[in-house]
Amino acid sequence: MSYHNEDALLTEKEAAKYLNFTPRFLQSRRVRGDGARFVKISSRAVRYRKSDIDAWVESLLRKSTSDRGTNGA
Repeated sequence: MSYHNEDALLTEKEAAKYLNFTPRFLQSRRVRGDGARFVKISSRAVRYRKSDIDAWVESLLRKSTSDRGTNGA
């Protein structure tokens, strides 16, 4: 899978591989509502845009361990 197209839809497995996490991590973040934006195509088909994954990761950047960021995390 090439990760060069920002708008390409990645499967849950591809998105997890891109992040170096498990699909279960992405599932739990979806349930909690604090993960990357996703596309729900059907009840069993979820996809992620690389640009949304990158934006989510960017939102998690911190300058220090005491930096709570803008999302309060």
